[in-house]
Amino acid sequence: MRILIDGRIWGLENAGLGRYTRNLVEELGKIDKKNEYLLLLRKKYFDKLSLPNNWTPLLADFRHYSLIEQIKLPGLISSYKPDLVHFLHFNVPYFYKGPFVVTIHDILMHKQKGLEATTLSAPPYLIKRLGYDTIFKKAVVNSQKVIVPSHVVKNEVVDYYQIDPGKVSVTYEGLDERVLQKEDGKKVMAKYQIDSSYFLYAGNAYPHKNLKRVIEAIILLNKESDKKVLLVVATSRGIFEKRLKIETEKIGATDYVRLLGYVPDSDLGVLYENSLAFVFSSLSEGFGLPGLEALASGTVLIASDIPVFREVYKESAFYFNPYDFSSIEKAMQDVIRMKDEQRKEAIDKGKEFAKRYSWSKMAEETLDVYKETVL
Repeated sequence: MRILIDGRIWGLENAGLGRYTRNLVEELGKIDKKNEYLLLLRKKYFDKLSLPNNWTPLLADFRHYSLIEQIKLPGLISSYKPDLVHFLHFNVPYFYKGPFVVTIHDILMHKQKGLEATTLSAPPYLIKRLGYDTIFKKAVVNSQKVIVPSHVVKNEVVDYYQIDPGKVSVTYEGLDERVLQKEDGKKVMAKYQIDSSYFLYAGNAYPHKNLKRVIEAIILLNKESDKKVLLVVATSRGIFEKRLKIETEKIGATDYVRLLGYVPDSDLGVLYENSLAFVFSSLSEGFGLPGLEALASGTVLIASDIPVFREVYKESAFYFNPYDFSSIEKAMQDVIRMKDEQRKEAIDKGKEFAKRYSWSKMAEETLDVYKETVL
């Protein structure tokens, strides 16, 4: 079987999508020495990856969501005559006619509309929105199989597109051990100039991450505390990080919020471990990798009471109402007031719980999808 994987979104600069891509490819490389794999890559990573003998890198330096991707990618893929293509995101070229499976990580943008969710002005946003709706629908409807990271996303996709539930396979994502390989703790804390107790958030600063309410919560917390407590945010630089900075200044929270920019895995593990808790305040998610990383790194997880987090974290998180900043603040207060033995018990249980999620298992389940599709 010749399988072509669109790995152009490789790299942690692409957040959870990049981590998913990297781990899927690496784990497939370990467990499948029989099938032939072709891997599309951007120029940045084309010469940097060490792949098994049954893997061939292919240069496809086409930007995601671009017109050139739609025009050139179908011909490039067809020229290699794959038995199956796996698109790791919804951006399947409209004119590609061969058999494929697609991973749909979430349908957040179906719910999140408007100029606050984009960097574009109104006319180009509306054009891009039309393209998004068209491409997404084709990816789901025309695929042989749809892979999703949770049952919540499966139900949303099935309900929205009215497709056969048997077409959709749930493959839970895993824990990236590289986050647990920590640098020297004191050096990392000094590097980021963190000298107070803090709550941590790591991930994108998109509107659905709900960080404004977390900032409001940290303000309220400091009003009621005799010790300064920070909110530390590790997020890639960009327009949404800039908007978050502006919002922080507007509501007078600059003394309590520390924006770190991009943080490498080795530093991130230290920040997780030394935090009072990881705050995951999203209004919607597809899975929630950072929460698992936080648990495995040895901190407490406080999270939005939403279905996907209940599915993934079960009783390993302490939940709050994400629409009420006072509920977030209460969860923070509860963490601060924990006795040492309560905290240790929660952390130990969280570490053990995180072990149930495995990228290797996810890759095995993905390979089963390939076999079911082609055979």
